[in-house]
Amino acid sequence: MIENLRPYLQLIKENHDFRRLWLAQSISNFGDWFGLLALYAIIGRYSDSEFLLGLIIVVKMLSLAAFSPIAGYFADRFNRRRLMIWCDILRGLAVLGIILVQSPEMLWLAYVLTAVQMMLSAVFEPAKTSSIPNVTSEEDLTNANIISTATWSIIFTTGMAIGGFATEWLGTDRVLILDTLTYLLSAWFVYRAAIPQKSLSDAELKRTRNPFKGISEGLRYLLSNRHILRPSLAKGTSTMFLGGLVYLLIIVSEEVLMMGSIGLGLLYAARGFGTGIGPIIGRRIFRDEKDWVKMMGLSILFCGVMYMVVGFVNSITLMLIFVLLAHSASGANWVSSTVLLQKRTQDTFRGRIFSTEWLLFTIGNSISVVIASLVLESGWLTVKPLIMIYGGIMVLAGIIWSFTITRNERDWQGQEIQN
Repeated sequence: MIENLRPYLQLIKENHDFRRLWLAQSISNFGDWFGLLALYAIIGRYSDSEFLLGLIIVVKMLSLAAFSPIAGYFADRFNRRRLMIWCDILRGLAVLGIILVQSPEMLWLAYVLTAVQMMLSAVFEPAKTSSIPNVTSEEDLTNANIISTATWSIIFTTGMAIGGFATEWLGTDRVLILDTLTYLLSAWFVYRAAIPQKSLSDAELKRTRNPFKGISEGLRYLLSNRHILRPSLAKGTSTMFLGGLVYLLIIVSEEVLMMGSIGLGLLYAARGFGTGIGPIIGRRIFRDEKDWVKMMGLSILFCGVMYMVVGFVNSITLMLIFVLLAHSASGANWVSSTVLLQKRTQDTFRGRIFSTEWLLFTIGNSISVVIASLVLESGWLTVKPLIMIYGGIMVLAGIIWSFTITRNERDWQGQEIQN
């Protein structure tokens, strides 16, 4: 076991700049999940409205989506290290400001500050992902992304649980203060890291001084480079179905398993663990990078099949196994598409490419959840048949990917060999 982990531990130990960037990501991600239940508690304290509770999720997703295009422009035009530091400091202040919500009349402030927090996250994420190739060698790039994804999965499974206990024991104000400190600590680690970056030339800076010009130029770059466009579609294609399926796990826990938050915690823990181990398994099965676009289609297909089984069974044990397997495939899809984008995209466009990918991801996720919730609300279907339908359409998407995008990738690779 230790031998298998050695390349990852060695990278963290020997590469000081990656270690600091990884620690910053880990701490800020923990802060994201740690403070979430305190935010829910504040909304619940000053409102009995389920709509207002759900609205905070919509605000988070729409803020990310709406700010993603300009965020990528910032990540390419300005120094990414400084951007991440300022994003962390300002996110900390935004979270701290939620303490001012002390009455129903002030509840609007929680939504405004959450929107600000997520807009800053929309800048931080592409800046961070774009920086990983600049602090690692090409040989270590896949391992670096596996470490990042595995860390996210661990934090996902523990952050909300710890935040829930902390909210209960310490109260919302103290939790928000601690959340603020996580962002400031993240900023400190980014400050300590040396993050090289290829700057735009004077001509490029002048040509793209209008943000709309810079954004449109990034979009043209993406559309004209199909070998970059293909992996950029992987996460969005997957989450068009997976977003709704993850949402439906909440209903499964409540109405099928009758286990409430305990069942949901177990299902989400299986999701997080699967996301963490999937990239490691995927890399062992698909060792050749030339096969990774094919792996993305197979991962989408496999994930859909696993969720069809989740919709069929009633045992919590079986559900945990198949949710874990489904998200193992999703995790492999996530890391392989990220690494290909990092390698294939030139540094001066990387921020805009990753922000566009994030935009597709958030839009796909939002649409998927809205459709699933409307279908359940209307009574057209119950939760288990809906899971099987979502899983079945996801299988179809994986098959279509294999016959179109995988084939186009293979043709491009053949042309590259001839050239």
